[in-house]
Amino acid sequence: MAENAVARRGASVALVCRAFGVSETCYRYGPKLKAENEEIADLLVGLTDARKT
Repeated sequence: MAENAVARRGASVALVCRAFGVSETCYRYGPKLKAENEEIADLLVGLTDARKT
């Protein structure tokens, strides 16, 4: 949505984000890769197993 307005109109990212009520951080967000998510999940499971209390 906001990307199209930036590309079509040549508007600044900051202006478009304000117009759509979106932070620039959200605009630039890129999801983590699936492999990274699986690694993080494995680490979290390992921590919870090690510290059950």
